[in-house]
Amino acid sequence: MDVLVIGAGMVGAACAYHCAAAGLRVTVLDRGGVATGTTSGGEGNILVSDKEPGPELDLALLSVRRWRILGERIGADRLELEHKGGVVVARSAPALAGLADLTGRQRACGVDAVDVTAGDLPALEPNLTRDVTGGAHYPQDMQVQPMLAAAALLRAARDLGATVHTGTEVRGFLFGRDGAVTGVRAGSGDRAAGWVVNAAGTWGGEVADLAGAPLPVLPRKGFVLVTEPLPRVIRHKVYTADYVAGVASDDAGLETSVVVEGTRAGTVLIGASRERVGFDRRMSLPVIRELAAQAIGLFPFLADVTLLRTYLGFRPYCPDHLPVIGPDPRVPGLVHACGHEGAGIGLSAATGHLIAQTLTGATPDLDLAPFRPERFAA
Repeated sequence: MDVLVIGAGMVGAACAYHCAAAGLRVTVLDRGGVATGTTSGGEGNILVSDKEPGPELDLALLSVRRWRILGERIGADRLELEHKGGVVVARSAPALAGLADLTGRQRACGVDAVDVTAGDLPALEPNLTRDVTGGAHYPQDMQVQPMLAAAALLRAARDLGATVHTGTEVRGFLFGRDGAVTGVRAGSGDRAAGWVVNAAGTWGGEVADLAGAPLPVLPRKGFVLVTEPLPRVIRHKVYTADYVAGVASDDAGLETSVVVEGTRAGTVLIGASRERVGFDRRMSLPVIRELAAQAIGLFPFLADVTLLRTYLGFRPYCPDHLPVIGPDPRVPGLVHACGHEGAGIGLSAATGHLIAQTLTGATPDLDLAPFRPERFAA
């Protein structure tokens, strides 16, 4: 193989598809099934609205463009790709001032951000609480069904000649005499490859350790609530202005900032909580109650809606809140595509595109320096 991708989640699927589309021979390995790790705990958000100006916003803007292309190539229905847009609301004058400052800086970077008054919000979200001071509308925000999208990308990659092996755990790396990676030890034997892509999500740090190239990728736990199916009562992804601060926080303790959105199936998804507690999978009723209360505060009608289920996942957190993308100079032949935290679904399209450009010798559409693997070495 030219490229061996470790991880059959959203980022791994995007890397596999883009590399196969570029003419490379690709194999994907995952110790579980397709999209059963980090991707299964996601909501499917493709966002520019929650990004401060900088490298991550540049990556998000590229990814929005790449998702549109994927929708055209593969089919928006097969991905459940919805161009739904986002609405951010402020519930105090200081929060509104901070949001207006953010939208101004985002517009300077190419984001379509429209400031809206409290009187404008009911036209966007009729069921939203009237206890708001204003907000912003982001037409570029989108959503996919993450597990369905990952499976569709891998299917498209297979149509281009890629192979996918689930239930195959990578136990170690193979190295040449010059110290470069030449493949992996996995399943019942060795597998050779010119490049090995670490797209293992929350477990990307463990894979990097196996190769002798440590990365500080840590799990950040989060819960999502799912309601019973409803008519189309929420039109956009809706969240409060403090969500952006929560995403950027370095605090290891519990944080909650409400995010509410409808799905094509009619269910309403409610998030989001964040805490660094390792891989602790225990359910937390207090967190669920807090998220439910915050959601009712935004959409009062939810008080009379039945909660169908809850689930949790682990976001791959890096200390500087930027993913790790590109070749690792410490170990030639090793390439990373991990550490996207809660933005991996949205950023996966750009990540896969950039990895394919790099491995085929093309000039990447973005400067990968801010995402370089060795930036943590000091």
